[in-house]
Amino acid sequence: MNGTPHVAVVGATGAVGVEMIKTLEKRRFPVGKLTLLASARSVGKTLLFNGTPIAIQELTKDSFAGVDIALFSAGGGISREFAPIAAKAGCVVVDNSSAFRMDDSVPLVVPEINGDDAKSHKGIIANPNCTTAITLMALYPLHQAFGVTRVFASSYQAVSGTGAQAIEELKRQVRQIAAGETPTREVYPHQIAFNVLPHVDSFLPDGYTKEEMKLQSEGRKIMHHAGFRASITCVRVPVYRAHSVAVSAEFERPITPEAARAVLAKAPGLDLIDNPSRNEYPLPLYVSDHDNCAVGRIRKDCAMDNGLAFWVAGDQLLKGAALNAVQIAELLLR
Repeated sequence: MNGTPHVAVVGATGAVGVEMIKTLEKRRFPVGKLTLLASARSVGKTLLFNGTPIAIQELTKDSFAGVDIALFSAGGGISREFAPIAAKAGCVVVDNSSAFRMDDSVPLVVPEINGDDAKSHKGIIANPNCTTAITLMALYPLHQAFGVTRVFASSYQAVSGTGAQAIEELKRQVRQIAAGETPTREVYPHQIAFNVLPHVDSFLPDGYTKEEMKLQSEGRKIMHHAGFRASITCVRVPVYRAHSVAVSAEFERPITPEAARAVLAKAPGLDLIDNPSRNEYPLPLYVSDHDNCAVGRIRKDCAMDNGLAFWVAGDQLLKGAALNAVQIAELLLR
């Protein structure tokens, strides 16, 4: 694929779709033509790309004629229905849903980690779960150097991971509480303002949630590490944007905080912010709208042999979604 491709964004009006358009623009992706696709109710709206308004078109089975790359962010059901149609039309799909991530015939790609896997695509490439991508940005360089065996982790996930309605719910509840009113809820099963919910995605029979199992299953595939184990509790927090993860990792080989910092300081797409004496560590507030993830609070894990504890944060709408998808599209151009 060379030159200036015809790019489509499916789910263009959603939070991730809007970020995909902004990211294509910011990274000066060589778009020959941009087609914006969404449901029928969005037809008539326009979105700006490089200063030019582009009309939203309804997604149909005929939407992909002449399209070279399609960035999908419209949910698993839409992806399962339309991604194979797009691929059959000769388009390469980069899918942000969970629909194809664990399909053996579909590469699951974080370009800084396993970009070469994209070459084996058969028309569809999967984008990983946002929490998985952000965690692996710090964990994988350490795995390369020291050989990770297992991790115990807790995530602190922003409401924007649920979507625009969840952002509005948090804003509304904060206003209601400040005014002395009873907060109302529609999106989450409990109040999210001034609260944390140990519940992201639906529960499985073993007590974990679907979200919690993604770090292990997707991590194994992305890192090519079949023995990797991950026990994680995913928590929704009253933060608008950017996820954070507290990780305790065990490695095959001895690891020190100094050796870990030396590795992480050179890792692509990652900023090392680790000066606790000056209150310097990654914060979701400061990684929001930034392409790079950030890692800090690096210390020897006192409960494990060959253990390291660290804190990693990243914008889940960018590295956890839109940015990673555009980076995959950039791999396709090479």
